[in-house]
Amino acid sequence: MSGNHNQSLERALQIVEAAARAGAHALKLQTYTAETMTLDLNHGEFFIEDANSLWAGSTLYALYQQAYTPWDWHAPIFRRARELGMLAFSTPFDESAVDFLESLDVPAYKIASFENTDLPLIRKVAATGKPMIISTGMASLAELDETVRTAREAGCRDLVLLKCTSTYPASPENSNVRTIPHLRELFGCEVGLSDHTLGVGASVAAVALGASVVEKHFTLSRAEGGVDAAFSLEPAELASLVEETARAWQSLGQVRYGATQAEQASKRFRRSLYVVRDMAVGEVFDTSNVRAIRPGLGLAPKHLESLLGRKARQPLKRGTALDWSLVE
Repeated sequence: MSGNHNQSLERALQIVEAAARAGAHALKLQTYTAETMTLDLNHGEFFIEDANSLWAGSTLYALYQQAYTPWDWHAPIFRRARELGMLAFSTPFDESAVDFLESLDVPAYKIASFENTDLPLIRKVAATGKPMIISTGMASLAELDETVRTAREAGCRDLVLLKCTSTYPASPENSNVRTIPHLRELFGCEVGLSDHTLGVGASVAAVALGASVVEKHFTLSRAEGGVDAAFSLEPAELASLVEETARAWQSLGQVRYGATQAEQASKRFRRSLYVVRDMAVGEVFDTSNVRAIRPGLGLAPKHLESLLGRKARQPLKRGTALDWSLVE
C-alpha cells in the first residue's frame, strides 16, 4: 500500500479490499513517522531538487509526513486484511517501529532497499525469529553478503531476497532479473522481485526465472494521485499480475520431451500415409494414389519412399489408412 491511502483510513481499507478481490496473497504497509525518518529541514540534502524525481520540490520531512501510515491505523488495516484471507505485515524503518509491530504480532518483516545496510535494524528484526524479506536494491555483493550474514547470525531462519531497482519508476532495461537465480544460488534462500516498473511483464519474467515472491505498489486509481501512484498498479492490473504470474509458475514444469498424457489424443492429428484414390489388387503404389495427410492413423510419412513401387495386397478404398499388412 505504501502511502497510496492519501491520508484516509477509509481509502486504506478500500485498498485492502481491492487487493483481496484481485487475488493478492499479502498486504504490506510501511511503519515510520517523519521524525523517525529524517529532520525537519528545508535546505541542502534535506530538500529534493532533482527535476527527474516524482517528489521534486518537496523536503524529505514533508514527503514522509504525507506518505506515512498513522500507527493507530495499522491494527484495523491488518485486521481487515486477515479477515479477507491475506497475510498482513510491514516494513519497519527503525527499532521503535519493530517494537510496535511486535505488539501487533506481525507474521513477517520486510527490509526496504534503502535500509538493507542498516545492520542494527536488521539484527533487531532478525532477533524476532520471524521470516524476513529484504530488498537488494543498490547493495553491492559484499554489502549483501554482510546483510545476509548479519540476519542469519541474529536469528533469521526464513529469508527471501528481492531483486530490486531503487528508482521510481524503474525501467525494464534496469531491472536485470537474470540476477534472481544467481541470488538463490549464492545465498541458498527464496528469491523474488520488488518491481517498480510499469505493467506486469518484469514480474512474469522474474517468476519464470524462479521468483517465488513479487512485490508491487498498489493503488485504487493512479489518476487520483498519491506519493507512489505513478508507478503503482490499479485493481485490474493487480488481478492480471496475480493471474499471469500464477500461469508463469505453473508453466515451468520440468525438462520433458515427447507427448504428455494430455497430448496423447492429439497424436491422431499428425500426418500419415493414406490411399487417396481407389486401388485394385496388385496396383502399384505411387504419388498419385498415396499421400501423407491428416489424421495420423496410417503409416508414418517417413515410410513413403519404402512404400512407393510396391503393390496393394487387396483392393483399397480411397481414405484407407495404410498398414504394412495391406502391402505385398
